[in-house]
Amino acid sequence: MANNHDEDTEWNDILRAKGIIPKKEEITEADIVDMIDDAIAQRDAKHYEQKTVDELDELLDEDNEENERMLMEYRQQRLDSIKQQMSEDKFGEIQHIYKTDFVREVSDASKDVWVVAYLYKEYLPICKLMGAHLATVAARNKSTKFVKIIGDQCIPNYPDRNMPTLLIYGDGDVKGQLVGATQLGGLNMKPEDIEAYLRRVGAIKVPESRASKSEETKKSSIRSSAVAALSDDDEYESDDY
Repeated sequence: MANNHDEDTEWNDILRAKGIIPKKEEITEADIVDMIDDAIAQRDAKHYEQKTVDELDELLDEDNEENERMLMEYRQQRLDSIKQQMSEDKFGEIQHIYKTDFVREVSDASKDVWVVAYLYKEYLPICKLMGAHLATVAARNKSTKFVKIIGDQCIPNYPDRNMPTLLIYGDGDVKGQLVGATQLGGLNMKPEDIEAYLRRVGAIKVPESRASKSEETKKSSIRSSAVAALSDDDEYESDDY
């Protein structure tokens, strides 16, 4: 059986002393201090990320210069994030349009944002269901524009059997179309079924997936322990109040 040079055995210690195998890399006290400092920075970063802009303003008067610099950075990031979110979340409802509006509200508008055009007939039960679900989807995905138009007003002689129909526009062109609701489960469809379809086309954003955990090394173990210790300290301090 091959000898594992990384194991802490008496035989390996002898071999290292004689220079037969390389000495095992040691983690110095300075390394541990650096890792703890890094853990503190990570802990503080996470703490600040959970604060509102007003709370960050209050903390600016309480912390030292280094923390003030960090707070200013996070405050600016938060403000930038809010501005970006406000610029993106400008829809949230289904806008009713007419045929004369279609080019402006759908084709032209889709050069800047994704547009979902819903063709329907009001008296059809399946259209009533999809209309209700689309209202939910629109409210959840405010950066995507949703419009609705009566089917045969949009396309002359468009048959009722083809409704509901979804036309998805992006970059000024049709990127997807869904005729009927069979693919979504028919009368059993849910808002999530519509969202899943729109994600596949690209019309709404895909939720960020959680990164998978990688195998921990010895250094990351120490770093994790430091974070845990800091968290315990925080809980202890909070219990004192």
